[in-house]
Amino acid sequence: MKVGIVGAGMVGSAAGYALAMQGAASEIVFCDRNADLAAAQAEDISHAVPFVSATVVRAGPYQALRDAAVVILAAGVGQKPGESRLELLERNVAVFRAVIDDVLAVVPDTILLVATNPVDIMTEVATRLSGLPPERVIGSGTILDSARFRSLISRHLDIAPQSVHAYVLGEHGDSEVLAWSNAQAGSSPVTDFAEQMGRPITAEIRAAIDDGVRNAAYRIIQGKGATYYGIGAGLARIVRAILNDQRDILSVSMLMEEVQGVGQVALSLPRIVGRRGIVASLMPTLDADELDALARSARTLKERGAGLVFDKR
Repeated sequence: MKVGIVGAGMVGSAAGYALAMQGAASEIVFCDRNADLAAAQAEDISHAVPFVSATVVRAGPYQALRDAAVVILAAGVGQKPGESRLELLERNVAVFRAVIDDVLAVVPDTILLVATNPVDIMTEVATRLSGLPPERVIGSGTILDSARFRSLISRHLDIAPQSVHAYVLGEHGDSEVLAWSNAQAGSSPVTDFAEQMGRPITAEIRAAIDDGVRNAAYRIIQGKGATYYGIGAGLARIVRAILNDQRDILSVSMLMEEVQGVGQVALSLPRIVGRRGIVASLMPTLDADELDALARSARTLKERGAGLVFDKR
């Protein structure tokens, strides 16, 4: 099945590379206002394909997206010196308005997968601008944060990260919530497992893991300017769940009617993802502190999106 990627920068190209290496799509099409960049990314990735898969990778105009089951939105603008967060958001709304109109003119029934930051607010923007049902507009949300959480827990326990089941909820950002209370290793609560392994999760270990998850992006950006491999793999993971109708439970963002008393906000919860998009949203059992933190995260996102003006398509 075909996947479109709008925006051929580092995130878009990393997602395309991950998809091609996994052979998750039969065809990948890059679209970018910089046609030369899109063509170069497609050609470079296509040269890696013979080693691992048979995916066709190419670049083209929006018309080349026809029949794409999923379109990743990785387009956007960066923050200018002296520019406020709201001004940046308003410029990205303008970008999304043009991009979404062009995409849906070709593939009106596709699933939109939003990667552009701030991803939760841009997921709400994409939902409102497109007029698509919320379950067909998916933000990458905290899928990467959850992967970081599992990775750091697994390192402490000296087990495979795939054996750790833990989620980060709420905003993909500073107010995100690490759901320690329902984290598991294998079939056991992660704290019980840690005790059995002689590797207890002390307050210091927990604080270090929290810092490692919450501030990972800042450290990576300081070191190399941007994060893209992790989110590229995360986007490929979501696409695979959609194309194969796997009905996987992934922590992704979606515009919701209400979360913890906050209405009309997009944020991440564990959600079942399949061929129709988001099949169901799940509210995990959380302790009182985590529930309060989730409410604060929802309010933070609501406040940051306040003042945006956009019309439905």
